[in-house]
Amino acid sequence: MIYSDYPDIIKSAFYLLIFALMYIKCSDKEISILNKIASSAQKLELPCYLIGGFVRDKILGRQTKDMDVVCIGDAIALAHEVAKEFRPKPEVHYFKNFGTAQIKTDSIEIEFVGARKESYNYDSRKPQVETGTLEDDQNRRDFTINALAISLNKNDFGKLLDPFNGIKDIELKNIETPLEPSRTFSDDPLRMMRAIRFASQLHFTINEKTFEAIKQNAERIKIVSGERIADELNKILLSNKPSVGFDLLYKSGLLKIIFPQMVELAGAEYIDGKGHKDNFYHTLQVIDNISQNTNDLWLRWAAVLHDIAKPATKKFEEGHGWTFHGHEVVGGRMVPKIFSKLKLPQNEKMKFVRKMVEMHLRPIGLTKENITDSAIRRLLFDAGEDFEALMTLCEADITSKNKQKVKRYLDNFEHVRERCKEVEEKDNIRNWQPPITGELIMQRFDLSPGRQVGDIKNAIREAILDGIIPNDYDAAYAFMLKKAKEIGVVVNE
Repeated sequence: MIYSDYPDIIKSAFYLLIFALMYIKCSDKEISILNKIASSAQKLELPCYLIGGFVRDKILGRQTKDMDVVCIGDAIALAHEVAKEFRPKPEVHYFKNFGTAQIKTDSIEIEFVGARKESYNYDSRKPQVETGTLEDDQNRRDFTINALAISLNKNDFGKLLDPFNGIKDIELKNIETPLEPSRTFSDDPLRMMRAIRFASQLHFTINEKTFEAIKQNAERIKIVSGERIADELNKILLSNKPSVGFDLLYKSGLLKIIFPQMVELAGAEYIDGKGHKDNFYHTLQVIDNISQNTNDLWLRWAAVLHDIAKPATKKFEEGHGWTFHGHEVVGGRMVPKIFSKLKLPQNEKMKFVRKMVEMHLRPIGLTKENITDSAIRRLLFDAGEDFEALMTLCEADITSKNKQKVKRYLDNFEHVRERCKEVEEKDNIRNWQPPITGELIMQRFDLSPGRQVGDIKNAIREAILDGIIPNDYDAAYAFMLKKAKEIGVVVNE
C-alpha cells in the first residue's frame, strides 16, 4: 500500500513527516533563509510557498542551488523585504513585466514569483500570464514531482500541498504531467526535453501516456530556441548515465529533429553476411564509459562526436568487410558545423572537441611493439596538455563484451602511457615550443614574414620530433643555418 491509499488523517501525518525529513536535509543556511522568507511574508501579509525543484530534490536527498518561492501577491515586494534580512544586503534583480525577482546569496539563488495562470498561442512557447491562485500556479507546472508546495505561512508552516500525488510519483520514480500531457507539451515543447532530462538525471521512468504524448508532439520542438535545447542537452550529457536521456531522445523522435547526424549512426547494415556494429548504441556506451571517469562536459561531447562521421565514410570492401577510413578526419571537420547548429560555443571548447575527435585513433596505432620514439614524440606534441583527456576518451571507446579483449586493449593503452612517460621525461616534448622562433629566423637572415621563414621553422620542429637533433637551442641553431643554405637563403657567416 502506498501513502495515497491511506485515510486523510494518516495522510496529513505523512505530509508533516515528509516536511520534517526534508527540513532535516536542509543546511543551517537553508533553514535560516526559509525563516527569513517566512518572516518577511508575514510582515507583508503575503501567503507564500516553497515550490518545485527544491522541494523535490530535498525529498530525494539531492543537492540543489535554487529555491523557488511563489506568493499570492507582489513577489517583487516580497523579494525586497527578504533582502533586508541579509547582512550584507544582496541586490534584488527584478523583472517588472513578469512580476518576478531574484536574490543570489553565497549558497543559493532564490526566485520569487507571484502565483499565476498561463495560456499559450500555438506558434509560441511564451505564455500569456495573469494573476492566479496557488492552485493555478501548481496547474501550470510541468510535472507532478515539480508541483509540490510547502507552506511558509505561520498558521500552517510546513504543510505539504500535493494536488497531483507528486509524492507518489517520487516513490514510484514516475514522470507524469499534472494536466493532460499532449496539452502540456504542445503549450511548451521544451517540457518534452525536460521530461527526458529528469528521467536521465533522476533515474525515473516517463509514464507511458506521457511518453506517447512526447512522440506525438515531437515536431513542436522546432519552435524552441537552439540555446534552450542546448542547455537541456548539456544537462542530459552531465547526468550520471547520459545514455538514458539520449536513448529516450532517439525513441521519442526528438533527436532526429534536433541532432540528425547522431541518428544517422543508428542501425547496422549487412552485405554477404558481414555487418558492422550499431554505432549509435556504441556511442551511447562510450558516453556512459567516459562519464564514469570525468565530469568534463566537453570531453563528454567528444565522446558523443568521436564516430560522428562513420555514416559518411562507411564502405564495404570485398574480402574485407565494412570500413570507415578517415572518419576521424571527416568527423573533426563536422564538429564546428554541429556546434554552430546546436548553439554550442564556437571557442576553445569547440576546438578541444575537434582535436579529440581527430586524434581519438592515434593512441591505438601506438599499441604495437617497437613503436619509435619519434611516433611517441608526435603524439605528445600534438596532444599537448590534452594528452590525459585523449587517453581517457580512448579507454572509454573500448565497448567489447569480451572481457579478455577489453583487458588486452587496456593493457595496450597502459603501455602507450608508459612509453609516453619515458619519452616525456627524456625529451620534455609535451606543450613544447621549438627553441628557434620565427622572429629569430627573420632577424638572423634579414627576412620578411613568408614561406622561407615557415620552411626553416617547420624543418627544425620536424628534426627534433624525428630525433635527428636534440631538443636544445645550440643544436637547433646549427640546424637552422644548415637548412637555410639548403633552400637558398643567404647566410652571412
